[in-house]
Amino acid sequence: MSVKAFELVPAVERDLLMGDKARINIECIECCGKHLYMGTNDCFIHHFLLDEVTSSKGKLSYSVQKLLHKYLGLKKPVAELRAASALERLIVLCDGIVFLVDMVTLETVPSAAGGGAKIRGVTAFCINENPVNGDPFCVEMGVLSSKRRTVQIYMVYEDRVQLVKEVTTPEQPCAVSLDGYFLCLALATQYMILNYNTGASQDLFPYNSEERRPIVKRIGREEFLLAGPGGLGMFANAEGVSQRAPVNWSESVIGAAVCFPYVVALDESFITIHSMLDQQLKQTLSFRDGHILQDFEGKVILASTKAVYVLVPLPLERQIQDLLASHRVEEALILTEGAQRNIPKDKFQILHKRILQQAGFIQFGQLQFQEAKEHFRKGQLDVRELISLYPLLLPASSSFTRCHPPLHEFADLNHLAQGDQEKVLRCKKFLISYLGEVRSTEVANGCREDVDTALLKLYAEQDHDSLLDLLASDNACLLADSVPWLEKYQKYFALGLLYHYNGQDSAALQLWIRVVDGELQDSTRSDLYEYIVDFLYSCSNLDLVWKYADWALQKNPTIGVHIFTKRPASKDQSQLNPDDVITYLGKHSQALLLYLEHLVLERRTQKEKFHTHLAVLYLERVLSLMSKKPTDEEQLTRARERLQALLRESNLYRVQFLLGKMENCEELLLERATLHGKLEEHDKALHILVHKLRDFPSAEAFCTWASCSQDSAYRQQLFHLLLGVYLDGNQTATGGGAGDLEMAAVDLLNRHGEVFDAVRVLRMLPEGWSLQLLRPFLGRAIRASMHACRTSQIALGLSHSENLQLLHDRLKERKKPIFVSEKKGCHLCHNTFSEPDVVSLPGGVPVHTHCVAQRVRDSPTKRQLTNSSNHT
Repeated sequence: MSVKAFELVPAVERDLLMGDKARINIECIECCGKHLYMGTNDCFIHHFLLDEVTSSKGKLSYSVQKLLHKYLGLKKPVAELRAASALERLIVLCDGIVFLVDMVTLETVPSAAGGGAKIRGVTAFCINENPVNGDPFCVEMGVLSSKRRTVQIYMVYEDRVQLVKEVTTPEQPCAVSLDGYFLCLALATQYMILNYNTGASQDLFPYNSEERRPIVKRIGREEFLLAGPGGLGMFANAEGVSQRAPVNWSESVIGAAVCFPYVVALDESFITIHSMLDQQLKQTLSFRDGHILQDFEGKVILASTKAVYVLVPLPLERQIQDLLASHRVEEALILTEGAQRNIPKDKFQILHKRILQQAGFIQFGQLQFQEAKEHFRKGQLDVRELISLYPLLLPASSSFTRCHPPLHEFADLNHLAQGDQEKVLRCKKFLISYLGEVRSTEVANGCREDVDTALLKLYAEQDHDSLLDLLASDNACLLADSVPWLEKYQKYFALGLLYHYNGQDSAALQLWIRVVDGELQDSTRSDLYEYIVDFLYSCSNLDLVWKYADWALQKNPTIGVHIFTKRPASKDQSQLNPDDVITYLGKHSQALLLYLEHLVLERRTQKEKFHTHLAVLYLERVLSLMSKKPTDEEQLTRARERLQALLRESNLYRVQFLLGKMENCEELLLERATLHGKLEEHDKALHILVHKLRDFPSAEAFCTWASCSQDSAYRQQLFHLLLGVYLDGNQTATGGGAGDLEMAAVDLLNRHGEVFDAVRVLRMLPEGWSLQLLRPFLGRAIRASMHACRTSQIALGLSHSENLQLLHDRLKERKKPIFVSEKKGCHLCHNTFSEPDVVSLPGGVPVHTHCVAQRVRDSPTKRQLTNSSNHT
């Protein structure tokens, strides 16, 4: 695709060069700074001074002044000119002779004594622009001989030339270019690279010099441009490798030059300009009768036979902006990155970022969001440039102003979408995604409030799920801008979260309560009431807890009481005094009951008043249910079970107080029996269970419960007491009642026979009872007695055996001699023995008698050594 990269500007017009002489033609040109030299077919050198002139509109032209012209006297065309500015010399090729001319006077430099300033038999020469000689006042030159297949290397001085190297080639060379030690040669049939220092060579590709003019052009350090077959401009480095793709130019190319990042080629009718970055043809200029194209220090000069022109590159930034204006984003980016070598680093970074940002907005306008996001990221776009496209998203307090000159052509999102609501929606979804990615990165540094506020507005407008995540996390949303927006879209729960984040918990609770009470509509959370309760039990502000707990309890006491029961017990959390809570819950009976259950049953609070209070509430609940007609038996049963469980398991409540409350209530005999058990009035409890309730399983269960934490004697005593109640009642009862008690006694003995003392039981039983009824009890009692007898016999036998073993060990120890001498020391005090009386420790270790006595006195148990012996 085309782009205007160059303008063709006239430099030297025909009239200034030749005047009335129609047969004068330009043969070669050379430019050194502002100085332009031309060699003509009549053996003249013309010297001009070129000055650049820029008009008020920025258009470039050249002011030309002719300084001098000089006839060389050889009557042949001047074939080639090269400037050696360090020597103030022109190197001239005319009539096969290379010689030196003064750059100022154009006078031929005479030969120095003992040396020569002319080289004869030359077809072409080139200057080494990457010289290997360190002498600044010497120019290296490669020369092609017309008579030999050689390349000669010369050193050129002010007044002489010196041959330093001659290299033989396989064929007659016809074009040459030199870089360092590397010669790039066009031979008769091929191109080659030759290192004249080592002699190493590398063939490149075939080429027929008879069909077309060869081109060998040095374009950079150890890199050359060559006219290849098939109309290709080929690149080759010193190793013979092409690191760039070829450009496809005309097969009739006359000359070529490089003005990075472009390759300029001249043929008979056109100037073609290709990019070295993507090898595409970028511009074509009509130029007839052209036959010279050269580049001099970045300045591209062309010449026809009669006039000279300068190919002026347009500023790269302008070229890039033209490409962006045509929405050719990739080409603009390639050109920008390719221009890096020609632009200072700081300036390039600024330019590159801006181009990337512009490219991002172009692709954003084309809805290519992924590409746009990547360009925004690489270009480090101020995200507010993007937000500002969306009306009302930036906070009113934002100080942001758009970049100037602008990065895009859009006034706002409506201008971009042109009424297409689907496009608007897609753009908003992209911004949501982009802001979500960059809000926690360096991109948002310095503008976090603008980013988070814009994101909140988009989330609210689009009913996005991430709104709550944003507000529940660390954010910088501006309250003043966010409140009306959230109210507009009825996001009251989210607004409450924002109030909470900004430390306004009271405002948050008031808003949520209005939603629960139906004053405001917000379907975000169907469980908002439960959320408020959770919020209150985790709230550190106790004033708020007391203020809003009453509302929560009135709504639902069962859930509302969680404010107090689920409150975490941590050092960081302000704690509520249970006494204060109980007082506060006085008017909420159900909640009070649940709170006391929490204290007593869950937290296991060991305070009598809480246990007594809970038991009283349970009792009042039971009495209340019993007083209702008709009685709900299921509820009554559950209430009594809870009361009974508390009476059995707790040891902290006031037993006499509760017993007094249910003293006259005949329906609560089981509960009264439990209370008598707590007072260790087991006879009264068993009397109630056996004689009033006739509940024999409960009587047995009572004995088991009352003795669960006692020893076996206590347990035996309780069961004997129950058996006595059965037997005493059997004697006083008449009719069927006596039979029931008798069977209960038999069942008790048969089920719990291991608890009873069998001898005592037999003494208690009536004489007339059948042994058959007591068979299970008696069988178990006999087995238990036999087992105990045999177990005791075994234990006795083991004790006898152990005693015999100890006696045996003692006798063995007595038979061993114990040696005592003045050289042997006591094991306890480490002093030597002075008398024969000693005590022997286990193992035959002798110690002083007074040491052992002292050790026994110091021992906590004052035990005597059982295995010591006093003998010598």
